Order: sequence, then structure tokens, then C-alpha cells
Amino acid sequence: MKPKKPIQCVETNNFDDLPNSALVRITDLVRSPKNKHKVAPLPISAATVWRKVANGTFPAPMKFGARIACWKVEAIRTWLDAQANSDKEAM
Repeated sequence: MKPKKPIQCVETNNFDDLPNSALVRITDLVRSPKNKHKVAPLPISAATVWRKVANGTFPAPMKFGARIACWKVEAIRTWLDAQANSDKEAM
């Protein structure tokens, strides 16, 4: 039996530095009231993210347990690009 490859964790404070295959949690996507100086890629609250997931207007996360949900960076970037393109079309 081959030993499993260890999962490589990448620690960065910049969302743009992450590879598309990286997984991020909600705390990596939105700014926390406890840490107001942290830069976050989404200008919405965690509650709004979950509301949008429920409405089908935001990518659904991958669930790794009852309390663990992660999004692929690629899905978030695709959603952000779609939002930016829809804003341009509205102008």
C-alpha cells in the first residue's frame, strides 16, 4: 500500500496569489467584524453569501462535514468575473 501524499496547505493573505485549485472557507472570502483590516475578495457578509447559495446565485460549497464548507478559488473567480461583466452590460 502506497503512503498517501500529504495535503499541502498554502498560507497567504492575498486571494489573488492562490491557485484556482485551492480551497477557501467563508472566513477567507468575507471580512470579519473582528478583523476589520483583513482584505477580503467579496464585499458582502457571510450571511449574504449563504443567502445567495440558498437562492442559487452563488456557487455552492463542497461540504467536508456538518460544519466544514469550502469553495474552489476557481468557482469564486468565475462568479466575480460574471458579476463584473453583468455590471458592464447594465451601464
